[in-house]
Amino acid sequence: MALVLALCTAATAHADDLLQVWAQARAADPTLRQAAALSSAQEAAARESRAALLPQWQLQRNELRETGGTRWNTTTSSLSQPLVDLAALRTWDASRSDASAQAARLTAAEQAARLRVATAYFGLLSAQAQLVTARANEDAFARQVSEANTRFKAGLSAQVEADQSSAYRELARTGTLSAEAALADAREALAQLTGAAVPALQPLGQALTAQPLPDAADAWAERALQGNPELRALQLDVRASEQRISSARAGHLPTLSLGVDTTRQRGDGVSAFDASRTPTQVALRLTVPLFAGGATAAAADRAGFQRAAAQEQLEAGRRAVLREVRAEHLAVSQGDTQLRATQAAVEAAERSLNATRTGLTLGTRSITDLLLAIQTLASAQNAQTNARHRHVLALLALHLAAGSLGDAELATVNALLESR
Repeated sequence: MALVLALCTAATAHADDLLQVWAQARAADPTLRQAAALSSAQEAAARESRAALLPQWQLQRNELRETGGTRWNTTTSSLSQPLVDLAALRTWDASRSDASAQAARLTAAEQAARLRVATAYFGLLSAQAQLVTARANEDAFARQVSEANTRFKAGLSAQVEADQSSAYRELARTGTLSAEAALADAREALAQLTGAAVPALQPLGQALTAQPLPDAADAWAERALQGNPELRALQLDVRASEQRISSARAGHLPTLSLGVDTTRQRGDGVSAFDASRTPTQVALRLTVPLFAGGATAAAADRAGFQRAAAQEQLEAGRRAVLREVRAEHLAVSQGDTQLRATQAAVEAAERSLNATRTGLTLGTRSITDLLLAIQTLASAQNAQTNARHRHVLALLALHLAAGSLGDAELATVNALLESR
């Protein structure tokens, strides 16, 4: 395992850690920037809805001309202020709820981006380690091919041993090619988030131990129900849909507004008396809807169905979060067992390989036993690497489900890295 870590980080004396990569992604990730833009757009939509409750001022100018050539113009200033308009008020309430929901989704997007960065970070480390293991595995088979050929030429073994070793070497070569392709894809996955060339990365420290959980699964589940920002957004969606029902039903209610209209006339056809006057009218306007072809009732029905859909989506989201919390809590809880099991598997595979080499020299083990022992060690090393990375990712995923994946949680994982 020490060899794998050394080869993964030997290319440069300096390597970026998880927090440095996250800082790059936070500024460059298109998905995160899209969520921020959508949140700002919804804030603007809320301000737009509020405008219907604020004063409205219009200026209108008409140029008139009669057949005889007389010309004059009329300038009208109209100022109005809604006094009672429940439909517009409830529409504004719904828009504010939508803005709050989108802000919660932005928070959820930031937390999800942290996990995506960590997943890509450790995915790249896993791909690097697996390539190193694949190459070491291929080299081990290549040495065995050379030894088998030497033994065959010396009359100490049959041709079948050399052929069998060659077959394992070629299969290992395909594994190396696959690992190279996986590494290239892992680099692109991280570059997709940061928008920059992928630097060398700091690996997990060799002495990684399982991170203890202070609370039981039920406590984490309750925390998720209270703090998950995506659930909060869905709750606000339900509230907004209820406010839209009120807005639609208010379409049956009267509205009251105050208006001030000022008119001024100038031109050939306007008497001196009229030209000197600027009549102003102050009006209190009451509008009573009588019949709109059923549009108001249909709008209320549509809003009701949308609320039902939002409620079902909220319930689906709640169940999904609870499932995710319990799954990730179990994964973290099993981390110590998995780390110890994979470490024991690597140590046992190394002892088995050494014993098999000795047995082959003594004639008590076959070439097949040796080839299988080499494969077993490679599999154990990959399993150990994956278990180490899965453990820290499960911890972050648990915080994400609970709605508490912040920079502090990333820093906790970052402290587990081996500085370079």
